[in-house]
Amino acid sequence: MDRDRKVVPQLRQVKDMARATSQKASESWQMFTIMAEFVESAERLSELRPAVSIFGSARIKPDHPWYAAAVDIARRLSDEGFAVVSGGGPGIMEAANRGGFEGASPSVGLNIELPREQARNTWQNISLSFRHFFARKVAFVRHADAYVVLPGGFGTLDELTEVLVLIQTGKTRRIPVILVGTAFWSGLIDWFKTQLLADGMIAAEDLDLVQLIDEPANVVNAIFAFYEAQPMPSEEELSERRALL
Repeated sequence: MDRDRKVVPQLRQVKDMARATSQKASESWQMFTIMAEFVESAERLSELRPAVSIFGSARIKPDHPWYAAAVDIARRLSDEGFAVVSGGGPGIMEAANRGGFEGASPSVGLNIELPREQARNTWQNISLSFRHFFARKVAFVRHADAYVVLPGGFGTLDELTEVLVLIQTGKTRRIPVILVGTAFWSGLIDWFKTQLLADGMIAAEDLDLVQLIDEPANVVNAIFAFYEAQPMPSEEELSERRALL
């Protein structure tokens, strides 16, 4: 077969030993930096429960109604005992950290190093820095008891679809996923129905993974209602959960 005649180079076969050594060292060092980000986030956030991750555009200005809504939601959650976790940058992320900072519970910023847009806001009780998006994503999901998603761009959509896939496939437990801003999100939900559902790419029950809510007080109420409706886990389930963690 043709594939048997292909030459697939391996690093050990590179004749330029200096280049091979340099490449191996670079790859190994990158793996250590990734591990370090996982370890630091786990150590600093492991006791931070309950917590809510809040997402939204970095480009929203402080005078925008969505900024004010994010501050309000985060402050209410913080006063109810939820640590507030955001991306640590400007816009909605800043608003979320600000509301959490002004409330009773910790405000957490999971900052990412980017060439533009990402400047660390000052409203963080706990501040972590990431070079790798995927390590940061793990921290967002692993420590969140709910996702609150305000209007945003590609990064916000990325975080939203990431958690929906993890819940849908059973790779993480089900948590409330709340979209704030009916006027902004309804078009996307309609597309889910008319395209994804109609073409059999998702199941009808997958649409139940998200809620559309506008009022900040109703966001908090929805999170409490979700957990109040959950049955108490058995000792066996708790044991399995501890083993999984």
